[in-house]
Amino acid sequence: MSPDRSAVEAALRGYQDPYLKADLLSAGFVRQLDIQGARVQVAIRLPYAATSLTAGIAQMLQFAIEAVPGVDSAQVVVDCDVQAAPVQGNLEGLAGVRNIIAVASGKGGVGKSTTAANLALALAREGARVGVLDADIYGPSMGLMLGLPEGTRPQVRDGKWFVPPRAHGIQVMSMALLADDNTPMVWRGPMVSGALLQLLTQTDWDQLDYLVVDMPPGTGDIQLTLAQKVPVSGALIVTTPQDIALLDARKAIEMFRKVSIPVVGVVENMAVHVCSNCGHAEHLFGEGGGERLAGQYGVDLIASMPLSMMIRQQADGGKPTVIAEPECQISMIYQDMARHVGARIAERAAQAAAPQISISDD
Repeated sequence: MSPDRSAVEAALRGYQDPYLKADLLSAGFVRQLDIQGARVQVAIRLPYAATSLTAGIAQMLQFAIEAVPGVDSAQVVVDCDVQAAPVQGNLEGLAGVRNIIAVASGKGGVGKSTTAANLALALAREGARVGVLDADIYGPSMGLMLGLPEGTRPQVRDGKWFVPPRAHGIQVMSMALLADDNTPMVWRGPMVSGALLQLLTQTDWDQLDYLVVDMPPGTGDIQLTLAQKVPVSGALIVTTPQDIALLDARKAIEMFRKVSIPVVGVVENMAVHVCSNCGHAEHLFGEGGGERLAGQYGVDLIASMPLSMMIRQQADGGKPTVIAEPECQISMIYQDMARHVGARIAERAAQAAAPQISISDD
């Protein structure tokens, strides 16, 4: 006796994706469902980078389907396929890049670049093709943070394209790779904006799923140029819990809302300090600020990161935490952050293309 298709579908609906907050069948992620006698074959494609989860999801669904009366065996295959999300205005997508994620803050010193570096590395660990653009023209730091040797320069192809160097498997482009480390960029706004566009459009990005743009603090020329001329899929706002940082973070969110760039979430850095000697936890910069900010604007608080010497030391050493200690608790938070960001981008991509489901019953 062949199993009842509705019972198999009910087993599939029993798993709720924790990041898209929907069951896989209703959300259209089931690409194939074949029932051949007592054998069931299922193919599922997640729309965001999450290869660390695919084997576990496949096993859970296999067990659930094999528990359905009439099913002798189930084969479940789960993979990921990142699609391009809509962008603001009528801007065309950037060649070689599916999605651009702006990591921004209203205030400096809140750990934005550290967040951008670890987010990019975490997305890559989830199976995505990732690049990082250091958009802080005055104070570029991504080369140092990702461990590129001093004096590293991008190769030039055909006299007009920069070939981005790679660090820890991701593509990197920064003004620091084109100038001496000790040379200040004493430029006015139009020159800075022009430099950003050149870095972005004259870099030969190699088929990226995500390009993470590390923004300078504030809401000035760089941010305006990005909003007007760069196709951005979403912005991630970084803050600390203290009121001054939250005030500036609100300005950053308001800016992105005015230019129709969706905010995919808030990351709260330096949320709590745990004494390495006695284990006492203390909220040095206040408590709950990131959660209040996210609630005010109806977005997710994607992560709340501790004030940790390890995070700082590893970033300064050119091996951010996700690479230096990939299995530690802090790295797991960054991986969770990456999946959340990818899922928010995927939700927007789903608006542009309806899923197709292939179902057969023999």
